[in-house]
Amino acid sequence: MIHLAGGVALLLWGLRMVRTGAMRAFGGDLRRILSGALSNRMAAFACGLGVTAVLQSATATALMTASFASRGLVTTAVALAVVLGADVGTAMVAQLLSFDLRWLSPVLLALGVLAFSSTLPTRWRDLGRAAVGLGLMLLALRLIVEATHPLRDSSVVHDVLAALANERLLAVILIAALTWLVHSSLAMVLLAISLADVGLLPPALALACVLGANLGGALPALVATWRGEAGARRVTIGNLIFRTVGVALTLPFLGQILVWLPLLDDDMGRQIANFHAGFNLALAIVFLPLVGIVAARLDKWIVEREGPETPGAPKYLDESALESPALALSAAARETLRMGDDLKAMLDDTLTAFRTDDRKVAEAVGARDDAIDRLCEEVKTYLLRIQPDALSDVDARRSMEILQYATNLEHAGDIVEKNLIELAVKKIKNRVNFSDEGFAEIAALHADLLETLRLSLAVFMNGDLAMARRLIAEKVEFRERERAAAQTHLERLRGRNPDTIETSSLHLDVLRDLKRIHSHLVSVAYPILEAAGALRDSRLAPEKSPRRSRAKDASESPITR
Repeated sequence: MIHLAGGVALLLWGLRMVRTGAMRAFGGDLRRILSGALSNRMAAFACGLGVTAVLQSATATALMTASFASRGLVTTAVALAVVLGADVGTAMVAQLLSFDLRWLSPVLLALGVLAFSSTLPTRWRDLGRAAVGLGLMLLALRLIVEATHPLRDSSVVHDVLAALANERLLAVILIAALTWLVHSSLAMVLLAISLADVGLLPPALALACVLGANLGGALPALVATWRGEAGARRVTIGNLIFRTVGVALTLPFLGQILVWLPLLDDDMGRQIANFHAGFNLALAIVFLPLVGIVAARLDKWIVEREGPETPGAPKYLDESALESPALALSAAARETLRMGDDLKAMLDDTLTAFRTDDRKVAEAVGARDDAIDRLCEEVKTYLLRIQPDALSDVDARRSMEILQYATNLEHAGDIVEKNLIELAVKKIKNRVNFSDEGFAEIAALHADLLETLRLSLAVFMNGDLAMARRLIAEKVEFRERERAAAQTHLERLRGRNPDTIETSSLHLDVLRDLKRIHSHLVSVAYPILEAAGALRDSRLAPEKSPRRSRAKDASESPITR
């Protein structure tokens, strides 16, 4: 039993390596293919099949599709066609691995390690990881077969399995629960094939295990999206409905199916693999023409949950997207954009508070800052939950950029709440007013800051080099405008303007804080320019070495010199 458990663990680990290697090598391409092929049901079905064949995980494909559906990028009917294709793709992978490929395991391990350890481009190294994972899967299947030799002679094991074979519904439920625990229907099907091939599993129980694995394979995606948006839940619930109906219709006829399976192949392992493939093909044939009807019912039954929106509660941090780093990073970036929207509202309210002396407006800014702080913490936690080994170099850099930008937005919000609003409250309390010229300067700098915020958010999302250069140029111009405004304020002080004298300290502090916020917003451009080699190492001019004057040298005596 220990050897059997080790073999199963190695099978799961190999499957994980294949999935992460394929995702890192082709993840971006697969997502583009998947999003681009969602125009009609047949194309979506074929795309789901192909993507799952590469990833060897119907769950990953279902979660990517659910993410598209949650954002309204694909209809529920087309998304359901994708998951039907994904189920068939998993069956095709099981078909391939059910053949005797033991000779291929050492070849894949050797080539995979060689590629992963080499200095080849990153994609080839990721493919090496996937090859190692596939080699481990084949090795694990052989270890599982060898580990079952002692169990074949155990009368207790045979009695338990025989009793379970007579309770097929119970067997389906148990295997479905186990499949959900290991998060891999493919692994459970391969295990059933291996155990049936050596005669340890009775044929009827092996078929029931396949049905349980298909049913349990829908549960991980369902659990991951259960608290998500309605679009994502429709896809995963529809997938569960398809599989449940298929299992319910097939389970009573396992005896008749066992009679027909030997006509295709005498080998028991191949019979189980053929049943698995036939089951998923039948689901696709039956339900693909009906996805429109099912989708219409799901759209009507499953709606967005109503309730008051909690300030700072994340909207786009989809748990299901964590399986796909690029989708997770996109979700984190969208949530960071919400922080930018809240910061703009805080800046607008701050100017209103200075203009109208309204305490309620000033107090509302504090609540928005709390929301930004919470969102920042949620984004950080979400990014840390992405598996590091699933991140490519590009994804890792993007993760750090999102983390840094969210932190800078949070710091900018703190400056607004802890500095600018305190200055506004102080102005209201002391009943003083800026001079008309002074407030016009503050309003002008405020407008420039909002424009910089819009440009900063655009640079954050698209990483455009030209826009990043423009953002850095804005920093220089803003610094000059802030300096000119301070100089003009000093000139008004010399003119003995009463309002200027009363608000001098407030005025200069506001200018300083606006410049600090501006610096936080501009920081998003530096990683882009640095990656493009468009930054100098330092703005500091090289120090000139001290030179003695010729007169001094001439005045020195030969001995002194």
